[in-house]
Amino acid sequence: MKRTQRMEQTRWDLALRYRLIETVVWWEGRLTTNHLIQSFGISRQQASKDINTYINDYASKNLVYDKQIKGYVPTRQFKPLFIDDSASAYLDLLNQNNERAPHIEGLALAYAHTEVLKVPDRSVKPEVLRPLLKACREKRRLDIDYVSFNTPELEGRIIAPHTLVYTGMRWHVRAYCEKNRMYRDFVLSRFRGVPDVHEEQTENGIEQDVEWNTPVDVIFKPDERLTPAQRAIIEVDYGMTDGQLVVGSSQALVKYVVKRFGVNPNMHDARPEAQQLVLANRAELKPWLNLD
Repeated sequence: MKRTQRMEQTRWDLALRYRLIETVVWWEGRLTTNHLIQSFGISRQQASKDINTYINDYASKNLVYDKQIKGYVPTRQFKPLFIDDSASAYLDLLNQNNERAPHIEGLALAYAHTEVLKVPDRSVKPEVLRPLLKACREKRRLDIDYVSFNTPELEGRIIAPHTLVYTGMRWHVRAYCEKNRMYRDFVLSRFRGVPDVHEEQTENGIEQDVEWNTPVDVIFKPDERLTPAQRAIIEVDYGMTDGQLVVGSSQALVKYVVKRFGVNPNMHDARPEAQQLVLANRAELKPWLNLD
């Protein structure tokens, strides 16, 4: 059986352990059975078996045991099979697991030198999220009570949700609104009461959401008021190619991508050092930016 076939058939619990093996050995430089024991609550015998199975069945040239430090280290031929070995992937992992770090002794070294700013809790209630997930999964219509800046008074609506979206600061759901007869975004923290799931399925699913299904590139470039040396710094900061950063998106998510990069498409800051980035294709994106 080929290696790729074995990987596809790997049980999910083993795949998680193999991911931890590769993450620790690649980024921490030393793997022991304690990493698996403390992270998954398994016996030392099972942890040792998992490491040996990983080596024998998947990556015979990835790890070698170092008697001096009493642990496995990566070889020069190390090639990860279960993780993305980019720095950004590991930093994302630190971010995701920051709160759990004190309980994972094997990974404590990296977390001891990491600080993550917490986003305020937007008070998404379980009794709101559960029916939303059910409606998305089963393509159901949903009765909701909702408040917004335009309609601060409680208002009942019928929506057909299809996707939950996290913008970096808050969660919203993309849904067809029967009142407005169009697809819109509903902020989860602005739901009130408990949504009621209808029995019948909706005819307005994700397939009919044109803006959601239409791809578009959001293109950023350094503010042209910066000096050439300053623009060069920005280009390296964002990994630009030919002075541009191209971010793939859909029409429905354009405004969130732009906001995530801290760009205000309505105005230029008086100081280019503060602005740094501007939209290179602002005119093309105008229909989805809510421009003044």
